[in-house]
Amino acid sequence: GSHDSFSFYIDEASPVGPEQPETVQNFVSVFGTVAKKLMRKWLATQTMNFTSQLGAGIRYFDLRISTKPRDPDNELYFAHGLFSAKVKEGLEEINAFLADHPKEVVFLDFNHFYGMQKYHHEKLVQMLKDTYGNKMCPAIFAHEVSLQYLWEKEHQVLVFYHSPVALEVPFLWPGQMMPAPWANTTDPEKLIQFLQASITERRKKGSFFISQVVLTPKASTVVKGVASGLRETITERALPGMMQWVQTQNPGESGVKIITADFVELGDFISTVIKLNYALDEGEDDTT
Repeated sequence: GSHDSFSFYIDEASPVGPEQPETVQNFVSVFGTVAKKLMRKWLATQTMNFTSQLGAGIRYFDLRISTKPRDPDNELYFAHGLFSAKVKEGLEEINAFLADHPKEVVFLDFNHFYGMQKYHHEKLVQMLKDTYGNKMCPAIFAHEVSLQYLWEKEHQVLVFYHSPVALEVPFLWPGQMMPAPWANTTDPEKLIQFLQASITERRKKGSFFISQVVLTPKASTVVKGVASGLRETITERALPGMMQWVQTQNPGESGVKIITADFVELGDFISTVIKLNYALDEGEDDTT
């Protein structure tokens, strides 16, 4: 999986997202475009678009949706501090890949909503219907969802929706079925400890689960590396240690399920995670 999957197209010309604190809003109002260029270096956690990510092997997408202030068209956008692409365009891009690869399955995790009213959620639900239709798998017990089941039903999309709206729509899986504990640290050692503890403590059978191999910069980190950005200052330096943890994991019920990272093309992240599947007990059905 990719963390902030849509952030390859953060638009420096866009306004600041409504979720940003007043200090950030003030910073941009004073320094304008220069401030946004610096922000982008820390907000863009991916360099590949959806099609490239899919081609490389990414199947889980971390999606955050926002309305744009004073937007007469009431469009929905992906957003992480600044606005990214229109949601409709992103969903269609993913659907084009699925149409060409009918046995591939993706997880779309809508986990943050900013500035959205009831009618915005209704608009997004309709957008999902129009784009994916019967490709979406209705919410059922997680242990019933094998690849074989999805192939037979011709389902290719599982949509997780972290809002009460999910309870009203059959094809929306409740957000609590996709827990993603967040370490919120810049320290690689603390991150590894957190990841290990969260897997050990996981008790909910039947839910999906995300291990976020992601370091989060503090304000002081950003100030020190303001011109360098997230990739150079944090991700690349911590990569060897984080990859070592990934390589030693076991997949399955008591181990890792979905692993997300920033800049998924770095190192051998994707191929390493895919290889973990081969560690599953050979006695298990290989389509589970």
